[in-house]
Amino acid sequence: MSENGIATRARALVIGPYLSERTRGTFDERGGAAALRSARGPEARLAEARGLAEAIDLDIVDAQIVLLRQIHPASFLGKGKVAELAEFARAEEIDLVIMDCALSPVQQRNLEKALSAKVIDRTGLILEIFGLRARTREGALQVELAHLAYQKSRLVRSWTHLERQRGGFGFLGGPGETQIETDRRLIQERMSRIEQELAGVKRTRGLHRKTRRATPYPIIALVGYTNAGKSTLFNRLTKAGVLAEDMLFATLDPTLRGVCLPHGGEIILSDTVGFISELPTMLVSAFRATLEEVLEADVILHVRDVAHEDSEPQRSDVEAVLADLGVDPSGDRRLMEVWNKADLLDDDRLAASRADARSRSAGAKPIIVSALTGQGVDELYAAIEARLAIGRVVFEVPLDPVDGRSLNWLYEHTEVLRKRTESDGSLSITIRVALERAEMVRRRFIVDAPVQA
Repeated sequence: MSENGIATRARALVIGPYLSERTRGTFDERGGAAALRSARGPEARLAEARGLAEAIDLDIVDAQIVLLRQIHPASFLGKGKVAELAEFARAEEIDLVIMDCALSPVQQRNLEKALSAKVIDRTGLILEIFGLRARTREGALQVELAHLAYQKSRLVRSWTHLERQRGGFGFLGGPGETQIETDRRLIQERMSRIEQELAGVKRTRGLHRKTRRATPYPIIALVGYTNAGKSTLFNRLTKAGVLAEDMLFATLDPTLRGVCLPHGGEIILSDTVGFISELPTMLVSAFRATLEEVLEADVILHVRDVAHEDSEPQRSDVEAVLADLGVDPSGDRRLMEVWNKADLLDDDRLAASRADARSRSAGAKPIIVSALTGQGVDELYAAIEARLAIGRVVFEVPLDPVDGRSLNWLYEHTEVLRKRTESDGSLSITIRVALERAEMVRRRFIVDAPVQA
């Protein structure tokens, strides 16, 4: 048992119940078929499910693909396959079975009876990971709210998380764990209390966001599929020490740092939670406040693991979440793709990726980098600076060297790119401002026209 009540190293079996290509189609999402419409192959999807399970330190005894001709309402799997898995679970003393699909409450209960083991589906597993990863009060509240929404329609079992301040949510508690029986009223009351607490947190976050908007520094948001290397790139750009591991959902709570660009401009860089295919709806909703950092960003860097075999399907999944947040993947000029993990590409694949990047239009040209080695980071800096220059104007403002008040105003309200002393002793300050602030600069300093628009 971990300090959070999680049964670490529990013996687990991962099952990938996927429709065969011949019978794959659109099914009722309540039957769990939303996960079956993925463009990924069964092997890649099972590997991801196994990675999710390993993220909470389970002892993975085996991972199996089960190809289905149809989904069975009672237990998702056919009777023969359930019996076969039950025999395997008994022989291997399996504590937990993870189904890489969305199970209905009835299917989950029937499988638990048949397999004599705890059963969780993809949504339950992701919620458990999020419960362990949340480090801030807001993150913990958001995850618990999502968990309660998930459990509301299900049989209530172990509720020890109601006694904890943070951490996981009791899916994996060991045998003999104290179980607190509750009902829908208790769940709803707890949800209402959390929503009230989150309302206060959101107001505070809104005030912080308003303060940041009042500063002249652009916000650059990193988004991408989980484990695409966002946190490693964040650390590379900011020289920070944010947790960056080869693990799904290593980062959950958003992190912001100031960065000075090579030509003197400053930005605020924001690292966000990784996206994933079939991200539970209640989690998208719960983390909307956190992801609003993306909506406020001046540039959105979509970090992709270009070495991953499912890089294209992962791109589609991220774009689907962005679209749900209100960001148009095809028309939003703030979006820029960063193809990460170039160090994992052989010479042929790297050459092909570079040729592909060169063939794109200027506005859609990706930047190829390795956050681990630093390859391509200078090009990324240049691309960020070029993208920020769009829609912003540059002024040369002359100042008297003793006019400290005006100099301070420039630093507070504009982006100061350069400051130099002229031969006559006067100062020449190169600044950049958003278009809507240009007139304010013109009036205050009586400058006629921008140097660059």
